[in-house]
Amino acid sequence: MRFSILPLALVALPLLEIAVFIIVGRYIGVLPVIGLIFLSSAIGGILLRIQGIGVLRKLSREMDAGRLPAREMIHGAMIVLAGLFLLTPGFVTDILGLLLFIPAVRDAAWLLIKDRIVVSGVFRNTGSASGSPFDQPGRQDEAGNVIDLDEDDYHREQNPNSPWNRRID
Repeated sequence: MRFSILPLALVALPLLEIAVFIIVGRYIGVLPVIGLIFLSSAIGGILLRIQGIGVLRKLSREMDAGRLPAREMIHGAMIVLAGLFLLTPGFVTDILGLLLFIPAVRDAAWLLIKDRIVVSGVFRNTGSASGSPFDQPGRQDEAGNVIDLDEDDYHREQNPNSPWNRRID
């Protein structure tokens, strides 16, 4: 039921963009509209680079501190989406893209979706100096030898409580 709005949005968004192009083109002309499209694409690329680097730095700091960087990962995904919106020709997508570049809007979106995110796997701070994920305990024996397992030594059973195994009716 949740995904039934996506096909409608994929049809409605281009139609809305065309309508807005026509309306804006009537007021300012065709050449200024084309200029605005190129300008918004350039701004989108610049903002994507600047804010993307900032999010990568925050993500790195969170991981170095041993915390799960879920918020920073979602912010990074929203910044990429904002950049794609600005690179896509159209005024409606430009507005959506510019809104997603505003940290307060991303924080509001994070508050709406954070309870729906499921973290799969184990994240722990190993306390190693290098910070490498390969320094985690349990990957080597006491002598420092790597433990190699055969296919018969390890198998994974499906978790019936996993949200990935639930069926949507």
